[in-house]
Parts: sequence; C-alpha cells; structure tokens
Amino acid sequence: MADKKTLKKEGFFSKLFVSGKMDLTFLVLLLIILTIGLVMLFSASYIFADTYYGNSYYFITKQAGFAVFGVLMMLFVSKIDYHFIRKFAIPFYLLMVGFLVVMLILPPMVQGTSVKRWFSLGPINFQPSELAKFAVILLLAHLIAANQKLMKTFKFGVLFLGLLVGVVCVLVVLEPHLSATVLIFLIGAVMMIVGGMKLRYLFIGLGVVAAGATAVLSGLVTYAQDRITYWLNPWAAPVGEGYQTIQSLLSIGSGGWLGRGLGQSRQKYLWVPEPHNDFIFSIVCEELGFIGAMIIIILFCLLMWRGFVIAMKAPDKFGSMLALGLTFQVGLQMALNVLVVTNTIPNTGISLPFFSYGGTSLVILLLEMGVILSISRSCNSDKTL
Repeated sequence: MADKKTLKKEGFFSKLFVSGKMDLTFLVLLLIILTIGLVMLFSASYIFADTYYGNSYYFITKQAGFAVFGVLMMLFVSKIDYHFIRKFAIPFYLLMVGFLVVMLILPPMVQGTSVKRWFSLGPINFQPSELAKFAVILLLAHLIAANQKLMKTFKFGVLFLGLLVGVVCVLVVLEPHLSATVLIFLIGAVMMIVGGMKLRYLFIGLGVVAAGATAVLSGLVTYAQDRITYWLNPWAAPVGEGYQTIQSLLSIGSGGWLGRGLGQSRQKYLWVPEPHNDFIFSIVCEELGFIGAMIIIILFCLLMWRGFVIAMKAPDKFGSMLALGLTFQVGLQMALNVLVVTNTIPNTGISLPFFSYGGTSLVILLLEMGVILSISRSCNSDKTL
C-alpha cells in the first residue's frame, strides 16, 4: 500500500493538472497565425537586419527560437488547472504595481530616450506593461467571480474595480506608454461590463475617457499632442513625425488587391522604419495585398470567436471571465494595430500579436493562450471543480 506521502503527492498533482481535451480549433488557428507571422517577420526584416546587423536572419532566428519555446510552454500551461493560478491573482497584481512604480523611479534603461517602459536584465528586455495586462485580467476575473452579487453596486462594480484598473493605467501612462494604457483600460471596462456592471454606469466611464482625452489635448500628456497633429496631417512633416505614417500608407496602397508577392515589398528597403515591429502589417498589405491582409484579419476574428466560445463553455465564472479577457486582449491589440498602420487612429506604438518582433512579449502572449487552452480542457474534463 502506498504511504501517506506518496498519496499526498499524487493528490497534489491530480489537482494541479487537468485531463480534458484541449480545443483543437483554437490551437490550429493559433498555430496558423503564428506561422504566417513568422514568415512575414522574416520577409519584412531581412533587409533591415542585413543592413544594420550584417545578418539577414538576425531577427527571425531569435523570434523562431522564442516561438518554439513559447509553444512548448503554452502546451505545458494548457495542462495546468487554471484554478491554480487564481491563488496568485492578488499577489501578482501587487507585484506588478510595485514593478511599475520601481520602473518610474529608475533611470530609463534604453539609451537615448526618456521613456521608462523597458526593463533590461542582461539579454532579456521586456515591457512590464505586457505582464500588467495579464495581472489586471487575472485580478478582475478573480474578483468578479468571487463577488458576483456586488457587481451591480456602484461601490464595488465601478468604484473599486475601476480604481484597481486606474492605478495600473496611471502608472503605465507615466512611462509613457499610451497604447498599453488604452488596452488595459478597454480590457478592464469590457470585463466589468460583461461581469455584471450596470450599463448606466457606462456614462461615468465615458466621462473618464473624455476627461483623459481632454488632458491629452491640453498638454497633460504632451508627447501625445504631436502624434494627434501628424495623424490628422502626416504630410505636415513628411521627413519628420509624419514620415512613418506616410511610408506605411504608400506601402499599403502599392499592394493593391493581390499584392506584389511574398518577399517583393519595396518599402521594406529601409523606407518603412523598422518594418519588423509595429508597422509590419503595412508590409503584409504590400506583399499579400488587400485579400491576403483580409484573410489574416479573418483568422484573428476566428481565433477570437473560438476564444469566446471557450469562455461561454467554461465550467465557472472565473474561467469564463479569464478566457474572455485574454481573448479580447488579442483581438483588441490586433484591431488597434491595423487602425494605427492605416492611419485611422493616431500612432500609439502598438504591436501586432504573433507578427511583430519581440521575443519575451511573444512568449508571454503564448503563455496566455495556454491559459485559454487550459480552460478549454476543463470544459471537456470529468474532473469535479
């Protein structure tokens, strides 16, 4: 007969891991998007990489390595019962708030700039705001699930939860990182609304947004003023602030319906600044055309649809809110990037998920997708929750 220690250990692992089948549709869609993203990253980056680093494969080899590692970690996380991470919702949120405060105190870690959004630890560089998004989603999912009856009240459903989201937004905008601030605010607002907040309280939220926009326009966040000015008329500074937007629009327009062909972009020949980052979608449009770009957007929409299906099928409120928040984050970030690249909204420096270069952010994103897959396993698990 097994001893008590063995039984206790087996009991711990039986609670830690979930045995249900993952949502293969979500996984396949994700892997397709990731593969296309890697192909387009190489196509968009090899000229820039060869010119500035003397190695055409500089970006793709790093990103591919992070992608492989991220997928393996995603599959591992998908086996862990998502209820396990709920225990860390409050500590992780407090840790990230503290991290963001420290980032503001420390001098900028990127030379030649005053922004404090990057944290460097040897070869590892990442933006704490990426983890802050997950911290907010995890905390809101935990609190909404634990206090469902209080969601209709103004004190908890709006004031308390709004304060938790607002603290992170203020810290992130002070870096300054406007795009991450907008993402965190909108993710928090959607989760609060879906979680049960009364719709009439939306007017309060709209008032906060209006006040924030007024602050930006009046100079409280001065760095955003130029972006708004050159969004309205990028040709006012064709070799300055408007240059990137102009080159992006030229790239998109020259792609036409079917595109120039994979690898045939002209704008990536050092016309679009750093085409492997935030403006990679303009190279996608130039090489794959309108039809190719729409197929990619449709794939993202299908991924969101499947994520929302998982959220609706989740066995409890916490899983439902967690899947909703993580899915909405990917969809919203994709939509904002496309809107920026097409100059529909001001340039806020937002990356395209699974496409833009950034190893640590890609791994974090894939780990979040692993959490969604974990929730999907629980939907098909016989395990009692």
